[in-house]
Amino acid sequence: MPDDTPPNIEPAIRTIAMPADTNPAGDIFGGWLMAQMDLAAGNAAARRARGRCATVAVEAITFVSPVRVGDEVTVWAELVKTGRTSMSFHVSAWRRPRESDRITKVTDADFTFVALDSDGRPRPVDQPFG
Repeated sequence: MPDDTPPNIEPAIRTIAMPADTNPAGDIFGGWLMAQMDLAAGNAAARRARGRCATVAVEAITFVSPVRVGDEVTVWAELVKTGRTSMSFHVSAWRRPRESDRITKVTDADFTFVALDSDGRPRPVDQPFG
């Protein structure tokens, strides 16, 4: 995926960065952004597995552009691989300043989830929850 073009799929989540999410320099905390990415990928994982899932790994996250208060943050989660009990998603986050239509890539990373049964143990992805 080129760094100047977001994925051509439905976004998983869209939110606004607020003042409570800032660090002492006034930029949005990287941890807040990572949490938004985890929420987005977790939602995609739960839809794919038709049930409860848990994050088991995050790989190669690099912040390439800051997010400012008021920016609209959009996160895409693309399913890359499905194993027996796990799913891998490539997740990318983009920002759009309130006064602009221009979007800029903020970060991306690979998230791995495992499908869980009602006891919290791994279950096959293609076996519905319950």
